[in-house]
Amino acid sequence: MKKEDVLNLIKYHYEDKNREFKDQAITIARDFDRSGESQLAQYIMGLLSQSDRFVPQINDISENLTLIETNTDALPLPTTISNDLKGIINAVNHNIGINKFLFAGSPGTGKTESAKQITRLLGRKLLMVNFSDLVDSKLGQTSKNLNSLFKSINGMPFLNQYVFLFDEIDAIALDRINQNDIREMGRVTSTFLKSLDTLNPEVVMIATTNLFDELDKALVRRFDATINFDRYTDQDLLEVSESILNDYLKQFKGVTRDTRLFKKIMKSNTSKLLPGDLKNLIRTSLAFSDPDDPNDYLKRLLKGIHSGKSLNIEELYKLGFTVREIEVLTGISKSSVSRELSEGKS
Repeated sequence: MKKEDVLNLIKYHYEDKNREFKDQAITIARDFDRSGESQLAQYIMGLLSQSDRFVPQINDISENLTLIETNTDALPLPTTISNDLKGIINAVNHNIGINKFLFAGSPGTGKTESAKQITRLLGRKLLMVNFSDLVDSKLGQTSKNLNSLFKSINGMPFLNQYVFLFDEIDAIALDRINQNDIREMGRVTSTFLKSLDTLNPEVVMIATTNLFDELDKALVRRFDATINFDRYTDQDLLEVSESILNDYLKQFKGVTRDTRLFKKIMKSNTSKLLPGDLKNLIRTSLAFSDPDDPNDYLKRLLKGIHSGKSLNIEELYKLGFTVREIEVLTGISKSSVSRELSEGKS
C-alpha cells in the first residue's frame, strides 16, 4: 500500500467525497489482497458493506457488468464436452495462468449454461458483460468503453471470487478484414486484443460465440483453450432429451412415463434438434398437455418434432410405431388401427 493512498483516503473523507473515498478504500483492499493480507482486505470490504453510504455494488465498479444467477440443475452434455469443462475447472484451480476460455458452437448447444455451471462448481459469482451498453455508434466510443471496462475488471478486489462472461463476442470481435467499415471494426478488435494481453492473470474469462469462423484469428489465439460445442452425435442428443424429460417429469403428476415410446418419437424425425430446441419442445409439450390425458404430452411432442404436422396411421406405421403405440399417439383404438392398416394393404 502506498502512502499516497492513505493520504487520498483521509483527503476524500474530509472533503466528503463519498464515491472517491469508497474507490480509494477498495483500491487499498485490493492491494492488501494481492500482497497476501487477505484478512485485512476482507475487513476493509466488510466495513464498507456495513455502511449504507459505502455498500460496494457491482454496478458501481462498472455499469457494463451484470451479476448472473448460476444454475443448480444438472446440465446434460456429451462426455467429450463434459470432460473439457472438467479440464477448465482443473486449470483454474491449478492457478498457473490458464484463465481465458472460448466456447464456440451453434445456438442452443449449451455454451452459456455451461459457463454458469462452471462458475457454480468453482464456488464463484458470474458477471456478464453487457455488450449492448458497450457498443456505441459514435466513432471511437466503443473502443473507449472497452478500455474502461477492462480497467474496471483489472482493478476489482477479490477477483478470485468471480468468473467474467463475454457472451456472444461476435458483437465486437468479428474478422476485421470482412467488415464494411474496416477502420472502425479494426479499432474495436485491436482494443479488445490489447485488453486481453493486459488482462489481470487473476481474472477467469469465458467468451462464447456462434460465429467462430468469422472471428478474427488473432483474437482466437489469445484464448488459452477453445471448446467446440458442435460435437453432439445422434445418440448424445437422444440421451440429452431423455435427461431433460426426466427432469421435467418431476414437476408433473399423472403423466405416462413411457421411455421406449419417447425415444421412438425422438428418433422419428432425422432433423437434428440441438439441446436448446429439445428443452423448449419438451417443456412446452408438457406445459400445454391436457391434465386429464396422461399421453397428451407425447402426442404434442410427436407433432412438435415433425414441425407441427399431424401424422396419420399409415405414416406412423411406416416410421416403426406399433399398433399399441399408434393407439396411444392418436387416441384411435387398436382394432380400428389394425383394420385401417389391413385395408391399406389390400
